[in-house]
Amino acid sequence: MKDLSILPLGDRCVTISIGEGISVELSQSVLACASAITAASVRGVSDVVASYASLAVFYDPLSISFEDLSARVKSILSDTEAGYADSGSESRLIRIPVRYDGEDIEEVARRTKLTRDDIAELHSAREYRVFVVGFVPGWAYLGQLDPRLIIPRRESPRKRVPAGAVAIAENQTGVYPAATPGGWHLIGTTAEVMFDAMREKPALLSVGDRVRFEIVT
Repeated sequence: MKDLSILPLGDRCVTISIGEGISVELSQSVLACASAITAASVRGVSDVVASYASLAVFYDPLSISFEDLSARVKSILSDTEAGYADSGSESRLIRIPVRYDGEDIEEVARRTKLTRDDIAELHSAREYRVFVVGFVPGWAYLGQLDPRLIIPRRESPRKRVPAGAVAIAENQTGVYPAATPGGWHLIGTTAEVMFDAMREKPALLSVGDRVRFEIVT
């Protein structure tokens, strides 16, 4: 694995980088690596978390040293390399109904020179991939946007964005799972519950899932 690097992140975690940038292919490779390490049930490893081009492996340093973990990970990923771009499981398709009534949709229309209907149609026309889940529980970073919808984040973030707000920024889109500060452009709303601590699986979306937004009126 040519681009593989393993670096310590504190004394209980290592970061494994396998490339740079954001792409579906790279995300698939990261997820394949995460799945392989998880399936190997390495002694002392407590969690494996996938990101855009890297993954974090959390471990107990009293059970396994950094050096031994690094060697074990390299061995696992060397054996995984043939199936490197395949996570080994069928990804889920999640459909999310959206009303394109967000507070910023007029501003987005002005800046992109599109109509509100254009924005709704372009945003809902694509199938997105969940690249990362983070920021707050249940927040999924989805990509990639139609190039005609790409605009920078807001210059002044809001102190509070309501749960269910559908937003865009740069080349990604997402749904706020809870009321939090946020600097993305709000283009719609959904009644879908993105995170519920009482559910068996609290977060609606996981890394590798596919997402389609559906227009509702």
